[in-house]
Amino acid sequence: MKRKSIAVVGAAETTQMGKIPDVSVIGLHADAALNALADCGLKPSDIDGVATAGISPVDLAHYMGITPTYADGTSVGGCSFMLHVRHAAAAINEGLCNTVLITHGESGRSRVGAGGFARAASSLAGQFEMPFGPMGPPTMFTVPVLRYLKARGYTVEDLAMVAVIQREWAAKNPRASFKDPITVADVLGSDMIAWPFTKLMCCLVTDGGGALILTSAERAKDFPQKPVYILGTGESVETPMVSQMEDFTSSKAFRVSGKKAFEESGITHADVDHLMIYDAFAHLPLYGLEDLGFCRPGEAAGFINGRNTAPGGKLPLNTNGGGLSYMHSGMYGMYALQESVRQMRGIAPAQVPGARISIAHGVGGMFAASGTIVFSNEAP
Repeated sequence: MKRKSIAVVGAAETTQMGKIPDVSVIGLHADAALNALADCGLKPSDIDGVATAGISPVDLAHYMGITPTYADGTSVGGCSFMLHVRHAAAAINEGLCNTVLITHGESGRSRVGAGGFARAASSLAGQFEMPFGPMGPPTMFTVPVLRYLKARGYTVEDLAMVAVIQREWAAKNPRASFKDPITVADVLGSDMIAWPFTKLMCCLVTDGGGALILTSAERAKDFPQKPVYILGTGESVETPMVSQMEDFTSSKAFRVSGKKAFEESGITHADVDHLMIYDAFAHLPLYGLEDLGFCRPGEAAGFINGRNTAPGGKLPLNTNGGGLSYMHSGMYGMYALQESVRQMRGIAPAQVPGARISIAHGVGGMFAASGTIVFSNEAP
C-alpha cells in the first residue's frame, strides 16, 4: 500500500472492561462500534465496509444496520484485527469502500453468548495433537517455549521479568485489570499452570472489546480526532499445529509479517518510538523482539532485564500493561492496536513523550498466524 494513504479516524474500546456479565458477545461488538463512531462523529449509515472476527460480518452488519459494499470475516486468532486493518487499507485504496468499521467483542470471562473452544476431531490438531492430552494454549505453548529457553540460555526468571515490567506499565493505566506491583519472586511463586508457565506468566481472562474506523488520508482532516496514519502492514501464517513449527526458537509468521511491514513503511528499527507485541504469555515479547529484528537471537531477555522496554526505557513496550495485566478477552490484537492509536494521538495513560511511530504486532493461535501494523502521527 501507499504509505500514509489510509488513516484511523475513530478508535474506542467498550464502555466497561474486565467483567461484564450483562452484555453478550454481539452486544460488546456493538458497544465498541458505537463508541468508535461517536469518537469520530459518524453514524452507522456512514459506514460502507465491515470487518470482524469471533462473529460473522453478516451478523455485525445486520445488528448495526449497516449495508456494506465490503465485508471481511478473516479469522486467524488474536491477530485477526491486524489483518483486518491491512485488508481494509487495500480495499479503500482500491475504491471498494470508503469507510471501514473493524470490531472486536468477547465475553471471555462471563461467557455470555460465547462459543466453545473445542477442536473438531477431524482437524489436523484434533488428529495429531489433542489425543496426546494438551489442554489449550497454556499447555500447547510449552512445546516451543521449552526448546526456546534451552536454545537461548534463558531462564524462568527471564519470563517472570516480562510480567514484572508490564505490571509497571499497567500501574499507570486506570483501566488495567491489575495494577499492584509484582516481583520476580511473586511471579515464580504464583500457581503453576504448565511448566514453565505460572499464573502470572499467563494472560488474563476478561470481557471487553474495541473498534477502529478507517478511511482515506484525504478525508482524515474532516474528522474531530487527530488522524493516525498507516505506514506499513504485514501478515503471514505458518501452521495450525504448534508441534509442526519450522523452528521452535523462532516464528516464521512473525518474521515474514514483520519484514513486510518494515519494507512497506520504509522505516528502520531506530525510527520506532513505541512497540506493542501481543503477550498472551510471557514468552511472546521475547520472540517478538528477536523475530522483528529489535534484538539478535539470544539478546531479548537481556534487553528486557536491562529495562529498555520499561517506563523510561529506550523502547517502550506494551505500555497499556499488555494481555498479562491490562486486558485479554481471548483475541488480544484489537487492544494492542488501540494502544498504538492512543500513543499516536498523544492521549495514552502512559504516554511516550514525542512518539511518532508505533508498531502493533500480533500472533494468532499458537504461532499459527501473525499481523504487523506500522502507525505514524505525522501527516503525509
